[in-house]
Formats: sequence, C-alpha cells, structure tokens
Amino acid sequence: MNIQGEVAAGFEAVRDAFVRNFEVLGDRGAAVAVYRDGRKVVDLWAGPRDVDGAADGPWQAGTAQVVRSATKGVAAVVPLLLHQRGLLDLDAPVAAYWPEFKAGGKERTLVRDLLAHRAGVPALDVPLTPAEAADGLSGARAVAEQRAFWEPGSAHGYHAQTYSWLLSELVLRVTGASLGQWLAQEVTGPRGLEFWIGLPRAEAESARVGRVGPVDPPETAGGLRTRPKRNVSQAYADPESLTRRAFAAITPLPDENAPEYRAAELPASAGIGTARGLAGVYAAMLGDTEDGTGLFTPQTLRLAGTELSAGPDRVLVVNTRFGPGYMLHSPASPLLSPASFGHPGRGGSLAFADVEAGIGFGYVTNAHAKSVTADPRAQALVRAVKASL
Repeated sequence: MNIQGEVAAGFEAVRDAFVRNFEVLGDRGAAVAVYRDGRKVVDLWAGPRDVDGAADGPWQAGTAQVVRSATKGVAAVVPLLLHQRGLLDLDAPVAAYWPEFKAGGKERTLVRDLLAHRAGVPALDVPLTPAEAADGLSGARAVAEQRAFWEPGSAHGYHAQTYSWLLSELVLRVTGASLGQWLAQEVTGPRGLEFWIGLPRAEAESARVGRVGPVDPPETAGGLRTRPKRNVSQAYADPESLTRRAFAAITPLPDENAPEYRAAELPASAGIGTARGLAGVYAAMLGDTEDGTGLFTPQTLRLAGTELSAGPDRVLVVNTRFGPGYMLHSPASPLLSPASFGHPGRGGSLAFADVEAGIGFGYVTNAHAKSVTADPRAQALVRAVKASL
C-alpha cells in the first residue's frame, strides 16, 4: 500500500495502524489527520478516491468524502457558539425561537434536550423523500408537527436523521442564515478548513469528492467486533422498531454520491470534508490554532464535554452518552479518554477532541462498513494515537 503524507516523530504507530487498516481490516480509500496542541502531527492518505475505483484515480491530499454522522459534531459548533455569544439560551424552550415546534406534546422541549437527543422525535410517522429532506422546508415542518415518542427531556434516543431539521431550523430562527452558511462564514471559511455542510455546487460536481459505498469487512479482526451488537441488528431488522424508523426518516435512502445530496444542508448526515478539515475543526475548538484564536472559551469547552444524556438509548438499543451535540467517551463509542468529545459516522468515519491531551482527530473513509459507533479501523487509529502519547 502506497501511503502518502507525513507523520511527526513519535507518532509512527499511527502510520503503522493506518497501513494495517488496509492490509487486515479491509479499508479501500481513507485518510487520517491528528493535531496536538495546534500542531499537525499526522496527515496520511492512501487508496483510490472512489470506493469502487470507477474513476481509477488515487486519493489526493485534498480528497473529500461524505462523513455521515460525523457531521453532527461539526454542526454542534454552531449552537454552542451562538450560546457563547449570548444569542441562544440552552435552557429556553425550543418554541421560544420556533413557535410551531410546540405541537405534539413538545412545548416543554428545551434547547439542551434538542442537542442531547432528548427531544422525543427521532423518527417521523411519514418519512420524507430525499428531495423533501433537502428542500429546506419539508423537514422542519415535519418535525414541528410530529408527535413526541416520549415526554421530551425524560429519556434519550439517537435522532439519526431528524437531527438535521431540528438543528437547521433552530439555527435559522436564531440567525436568519442556514447552518451551513453560518458555519462557512464564521468557522471553516476564515480558518481555511476543508469541511462543508452543503457543498458548493461547483465542488459537489467536481472530482475532488470521492465516491463512497458499502463494503463487507472481515468478520473478525484482532478480536474486535466488526458488526453491530445483535440487539441493535435485531431492532434494525424490525420495520416497526424505533431504531429502523429513525434511520428511515428519509425513504428511500438518498444517493450519497449524487451532486444534489452533496449540496444538501443536512447536518445530521451529509457533511463533506477531508480528515485534515475534520481534525482542524476540533483543534480549533480546543483553542489550539497557530494564531491563538480558538473557537471556544474555557466555559464553552467544558460545556461541550458535559454529559446531558446517559444510559439506555431508545434508538441505538445500547447505553450511550451525549453532551450538547457530541457523543462522549463510552464502551459503545470509545474515544481517546473520558476527556474526549466528538462523533462517529455510521460506517467508519470518526472525529473528536481530547481536552487533556490537546488532540484533534479526524478519520474519513470511502468504504462504509456495517459498524455503527465503534468501527475497528477508527478504533485501531485511536489506540495508536493513545500509544503515541
């Protein structure tokens, strides 16, 4: 395997793990980047740009990919910055900003409930089509009208797809701008970070963005589980389960390689970026930037890693932990340490920050496996980072 990029002294274990991902764990095309205290210490890529090799082009330094739910962690920067600037009160009812949302038993839903998957609307009684999901109107209307599946704030369950319209509409009501526009103007654009929620059409149609697709990785690899736990699989197989309905809030599944999907502002699932861009966003949250201007104050940084939800997840059917927009370190979603916060993407991608170690981490792949929250390839890289520290 021809590995491109660079690794700083002391982080060679990450390169070794990256090589093994291709040789043993079935990766096709992928990239990993790590920042420590604002300094880039890992920036690697390898394999074909497209999972099926259709274009027969290699992964380049600027190759970007759809990262699925790893998008959620980047999107969460926006409400936290709005809160930091005094524009969004996490203890206010969502309906204070979005009056239509109070329908269906949701009038007491707080902004912090929405961010921590406690809003009670992880699914829709009537799923949206891919076109409706991306039109900027239908999704917000659907979640506002949807009856709550439980009393908001009383339990949590992963809002796999509906998180897109919940967060997008809240940000729109507060700022007057779309979440993707605000992110580009206030966060990624000024810092030159290669990550988009709503890829500009010229980029969406360009060869820069690789094609993603499903793969069947080895059944076992170094003792690590490569498939979801049996109870999650069983729940997903049941079309009436909340698990299946949550992931099927858009039906049929959209074509993730289509230009219109790449251009859609879906902060739950359609973010596109490089591993370097993902890791750079998390490094910026930590304040570890070359010019010393971090995104978050110390108070907001503590808030990002504060547990708001923990225990049985009504959608993922395992115990999960969430902060305001972020998954927190747990057996179901292992990160670097208890001081980490971030988000995986179903199928492989992962990004997080670790406050104590000063780490910003990003991994993207075009080979979407059947993992949900703990992909063996990403976990191998995380373990290598830990060993390097």
